[in-house]
Amino acid sequence: MKKVIILMLSLCLILTSFFLLQKLLIPKYISDVPEGSLIEEYYNEKVFDHDVVFIGDCEVYENISPVQLWKDYGISSYIRGSAQQLIWQSYYLMEDTLRYEKPDVFVFNVLSMKYGEPQNEAYNRLNLDGMKWSKSKWNAIEASMTDEESMIDYLFPLLRYHQRWSELTSEDFQYMFAKKPLVSHNGFIMRADELPVKTIPKDQPLSDYQFSKTCYEYLDRMVKLCKENGINLVLMKAPSLYPSWYDEWDEQMVDYAKKNDLLYVNFLDSIEEIGLDFNHDTYDRGLHLNLSGAEKLSHYFGKILQDNFNLKNRQNDESIRQIWQEKVSDYNKMKDDQYAQIKKYGYLKGYGAKTQGGKEE
Repeated sequence: MKKVIILMLSLCLILTSFFLLQKLLIPKYISDVPEGSLIEEYYNEKVFDHDVVFIGDCEVYENISPVQLWKDYGISSYIRGSAQQLIWQSYYLMEDTLRYEKPDVFVFNVLSMKYGEPQNEAYNRLNLDGMKWSKSKWNAIEASMTDEESMIDYLFPLLRYHQRWSELTSEDFQYMFAKKPLVSHNGFIMRADELPVKTIPKDQPLSDYQFSKTCYEYLDRMVKLCKENGINLVLMKAPSLYPSWYDEWDEQMVDYAKKNDLLYVNFLDSIEEIGLDFNHDTYDRGLHLNLSGAEKLSHYFGKILQDNFNLKNRQNDESIRQIWQEKVSDYNKMKDDQYAQIKKYGYLKGYGAKTQGGKEE
């Protein structure tokens, strides 16, 4: 009996140590690479009652402002975006979202159609670590893993991050158990600074412009999932000036949308109508929009969504109005702080900024 007790205590000590080390060593994604927190933050929503849910890569979480959609149209929305989100990851995030709510509209950004196979572990982690465990997460991991990855590293993240000792910061200790501060506004990462476009890289010709069979399979699954749940699916291409969005790619999306009776909006065709000025509406020379650009695009897109899907203005909906008032207040505080920093220093300090005074650090 004494040996059994010692064995049990030893096992408990080992498991507790494993648990504590894992909580410490897993990246916290707050000041450093805040994009890694985006998927996880969705589960902190007070009420899962969104009219529109955006799915996709940086072309949604840096270009669309849910707060602006609320202020202008009373549309409740959320962005389930993440860095280089691949189409199968987007599909399984749609499945995951339906565990919590059923929006009127899913909006999928089509840039990821260019990737027909898994890319790299670093982006996989930013997309997958924050998902809550479910069949959808398991399937997303299986579809995403590169040859060097294994499922056990996702089941037990300590096996992947056990060498992070030299990278630890005070935030790793502070947020081992404490609730992390939000880095986004309903999935939107705010950047108020400006870095104007100087030149646009020329399109490099491709040997094959056809999207892969895998991408079309998952796009078909998105269409089927939305139809089965009575949800409208919208395809969008953000107005980012690069990476390249080839005419041949655009034609495929136009044809697919027509065949499946979907709305497809390529905002590259509407830059002037939106009012975008890439001398002021981008923080990284046209790769992404900044705050002013995202607010312009959101205002323009909100009218399209409202007109096409009869979305009601919910600003008088007592079930969510107070929640959105708090979101607007937090948004405005960060907005004011970012503009104050830019006025004081000439550049943005913190908030994931990697430039100073218009020059890369």
